[in-house]
Amino acid sequence: MKGSIVVVAFFLLGIVLGLSGVADADGKSVSLTSYVLYALLLCVGMTIGEDGGFFSRVKGLDRKLMLLPLMTACGTFLGVAAVWAFFRQYLLTDCLAVGSGFAYYSLSSVFITEMRGAELGTVALLSNIFREILALLVIHPMARTLNPLAAVSMGGATTFDTSLPVIMQSAGKDYLIIAAFHGLTLDFSVPLFVTLFCSISG
Repeated sequence: MKGSIVVVAFFLLGIVLGLSGVADADGKSVSLTSYVLYALLLCVGMTIGEDGGFFSRVKGLDRKLMLLPLMTACGTFLGVAAVWAFFRQYLLTDCLAVGSGFAYYSLSSVFITEMRGAELGTVALLSNIFREILALLVIHPMARTLNPLAAVSMGGATTFDTSLPVIMQSAGKDYLIIAAFHGLTLDFSVPLFVTLFCSISG
């Protein structure tokens, strides 16, 4: 939760700097976002590399549970399409690109800003921050009253980091590995799905 507030604060600071003229419009800001993107990808790789036993533990998972990230992605896309049917301000593929962030707002918003512009990038940032905040609020009651796997799915890509402690507390240590695998798989899928849908949008 605190991390999301910090991100929003920096986002608002960026708007203020842009309005004040401190950030120029000669293309340097675009280059900066590219460097930030590369740094984010590097951090993802380092996180995976630090946990040397992660992949061996993943091999021990039930094969059916390994389909959970796919089910989360399909459910997200269906939800996006349902909302788009009522609010058609953007292309469906643009909305699917936004949904493809799976709450990984930092990475997805940078990709979308680069490929589809600042307006859609802002939509991606805010919607994925909202999904993370919502997940942190509802994971506990979902895990206790519905199904722990539904709680994991709600967390999207955050189940590899920010929402992982909440899942452990709510669902127990038995769901630690599947939650981490779920989040890591969606982390990897974000660049793939976002670039795919943005490319289709043109």
